[in-house]
Amino acid sequence: MRIGVLTGGGDCPGLNAVIRAVVRKGDGVYGHSFVGYRDGWRGPLTGDTVPLDVQAVRGILPRGGTILGSSRTNPYAAVDGPALIRENLAAAEVDALIAIGGEDTLGVAVRLHAEGVPVVGVPKTIDNDLSATDYTFGFDTAVNIATEAIDRLHTTAESHHRVLIVEVMGRHAGWIALHSGMAGGANVILIPERPFDVDKVCAFVEARFATHYAPIIVVAEGATPIAGTMVTKDGELDAFGHVRLHGIASMLETEIHGRTGRDARATVLGHLQRGGTPSAFDRWLATRFGLHAIDAVHEGDFGVMVALHGTRIDRVPLAEATRDLKTVPEELYQEAQIFFG
Repeated sequence: MRIGVLTGGGDCPGLNAVIRAVVRKGDGVYGHSFVGYRDGWRGPLTGDTVPLDVQAVRGILPRGGTILGSSRTNPYAAVDGPALIRENLAAAEVDALIAIGGEDTLGVAVRLHAEGVPVVGVPKTIDNDLSATDYTFGFDTAVNIATEAIDRLHTTAESHHRVLIVEVMGRHAGWIALHSGMAGGANVILIPERPFDVDKVCAFVEARFATHYAPIIVVAEGATPIAGTMVTKDGELDAFGHVRLHGIASMLETEIHGRTGRDARATVLGHLQRGGTPSAFDRWLATRFGLHAIDAVHEGDFGVMVALHGTRIDRVPLAEATRDLKTVPEELYQEAQIFFG
C-alpha cells in the first residue's frame, strides 16, 4: 500500500514519534510505502507532499513539533474541498490516510471516511479532551512544563509578597490547569467547567497571605467568571470557528488588585506548553499509537482511532472518539479544592 500521513491542528511534543513508528513498522514489517502531506489537511487539499521513508524519520523521536508541518485548514470550508482531496489522493496513488490530530482534525477525518476516504486517526492534543482515550500524547509534556513554571514562580511570589496568576491552555477542558495546579501546589485552580466567583478567589488570596505565604493562581484560558464570558484576544475566527482566547489572567490581575489592594502579576505560558522535547511518557504513548495505527491500516480497518485504555491500545470508531469532549468531572475538582486558600 501507499499511505499518506498528516499532522493537523496545534503542534505538540510526540507528533514525530508517531510518524517514526508508522513508517518504521509500515516499511520494515509490512513493506508499505509512505508520503507525507504538508501542513495538516492543506496538504491533501492542494497535493503538497514530501517524501517519507525510513531515512526521513531517523533521529526525530526526541524532537518536538512535526517534520510535516501543521495548520488548522478545514477542507469543508473550501470550495469542493473533499472532492479535491479525493482527486489528489488518487493522483498520488495513495491508498489510505493516517490523520494525527485533535478534535478538529479528526472531525474532518470522520466526514471524509463517511464519504469513502480510507482513514485511520491518531489522537493528539495537549488538552487531553478526547473522550474515547484515557490520555492523548502531548498532555504529559504540557503538564510538566506548566508545573516547572509554577515551581519557579513560587520563589518570586514569596520574595515580593505578590499574587502570581499563571494562565495555561485549555479552551473547554481544564485538565492542564488541574494537573499542573495540583502538582505545583497552586492555591486556587480555575477551569472552564466551573465558572468562578471573583470574590471567592480574592478571599482565598487573603487567606493565603494570612499564613505569611504568597498565593499562586492557575487559570485555564477558557475559564470564565460567573455570569461572564470567555476573554478573547480578538473577534477573528479560525477555519473551524474558534476564537483566539487570551486575557483571563490579566483580567484577574486587575480584579484582584482592585478588590484586595495586593500586588498581582499575570504570567501567560501560551505556546511554551506545546513546544520542546516530549516527555518519556509522551514518546512511549505516541510510539505505541503509531504502531497500532499502521496495524489498523494494514488490516483495512478504517474509520477508527487508536486509543489508550489503561495500558492497552484499542481501536474505537472515529465518530465516537469525536462526539463528546472529555471534561474535568466534579469529583476531581473537589479534590483540588481541599488545597485552595
